[in-house]
Amino acid sequence: MNETPPVFCAIYRWRLHPGSEAAFVQAWSRITHLLLTERGSLGSRLHRGPDDVWYSYTQWPSAEAKAEGLARESVDPEAWQRLRDCIAESLPEVILEPIADFLAPLPPGGGLQG
Repeated sequence: MNETPPVFCAIYRWRLHPGSEAAFVQAWSRITHLLLTERGSLGSRLHRGPDDVWYSYTQWPSAEAKAEGLARESVDPEAWQRLRDCIAESLPEVILEPIADFLAPLPPGGGLQG
């Protein structure tokens, strides 16, 4: 168990335009990688639900670190635009308070299906 869980965690949810799923995953992956390597994010996971809603769980060291990381010039403006173009509806952000952490890393390949 992680004794010092991240201070800021959130879930983001979207409904996508039909047929845009592959482009969304590609753009989301590009942006998430850059936020992790260049902006101090602690990473994110993307999930597709049985309700046709896409979910992203993200972690940052703090709400301030997230705000700072996203306030600067975009890490990849083209990828952000591709991501936005795929989204038919964005649902409200859900802020989470970490209490306990037993999440293991994903196996190689990150659970992505071809």
